[in-house]
Amino acid sequence: MKLNQLKAFQEIMLTGSVSEAARKLHRTQPSISAAIASLEEDLEMQLFERRNGRLHPVPEAQYLLNESAQLLDRLETLKRNMRGLKSLTTGHLEVVTMPGAAVFWLPNLISNFSAEKPNISSEVISRSSDRVYQQITAQQFDIGIADYHEPQITENSLLKASIFSFKCLCAINIDDPLAQKEAITPQDLRNRKLATLFPEHEISRNIEHSFSQVDIVPQVRFRAQYFLPLLTFVERGQALGIVDPIAAASYKLYRNTNRRVTFRPFRPVINYRISLIRPVHKTSSRISDAFAAELEEQFMAIGATKISER
Repeated sequence: MKLNQLKAFQEIMLTGSVSEAARKLHRTQPSISAAIASLEEDLEMQLFERRNGRLHPVPEAQYLLNESAQLLDRLETLKRNMRGLKSLTTGHLEVVTMPGAAVFWLPNLISNFSAEKPNISSEVISRSSDRVYQQITAQQFDIGIADYHEPQITENSLLKASIFSFKCLCAINIDDPLAQKEAITPQDLRNRKLATLFPEHEISRNIEHSFSQVDIVPQVRFRAQYFLPLLTFVERGQALGIVDPIAAASYKLYRNTNRRVTFRPFRPVINYRISLIRPVHKTSSRISDAFAAELEEQFMAIGATKISER
């Protein structure tokens, strides 16, 4: 069976007339009649009885109409979807990310990306950075966002990575005198309570190193797995925090105009590296490629520098 046969058959069934079917399909009457004759030949059965110059469908023709209508509808849907995939208006996006980005920043970015693309769906899963690497290595997601772990990248042939470096910021309660400064140094934080990540994290190690260069021991009062929860302690004036720009951007989205925390550059610079990772063997869709490019742009917009690709 051919599509032109089914379309001709469907129009005759719906209009009851070869001439009307030809008009609606912008074809000649002989071509419609030939399509029906060839369809009957392919099916080895008669679909219409010819009486008094008109076609009258046999009972089996109704079954074919129902089935062919579903088939033609599916083909039209497929055509629309394929055109949508080409124009980036249709598709599915699967992202696995470390917890900090998953709360406000990444959902906001996906929302903006898909705002005028109603046929794009997405899944955002929050995992530890180690799990992000594992799941991208297993080719389970389109895109992963994780702390930079060099062995996970250099010793892994199943993923590719773009590495970005962010300059950390000092999070300060708006009523704190330090909020008036343009930049914050370790000396400003001498004997001040801090909120930071766990000791094994790259940021905590870099903070320790930065403070040790001027013989200051950081006074850590609060620790958390990721940056955003630390800002609760800063809001309440219980500590100052050193956080990444994604946490700062997330806080601004969350609090909008009702903000109790402000952010200042920290000097000397404490760098924080993030990996944007993709699976090597999972087929890359246009949507995932476009969103990965958007992620890179948004990283840059909040101060990141792209330092390498592997």
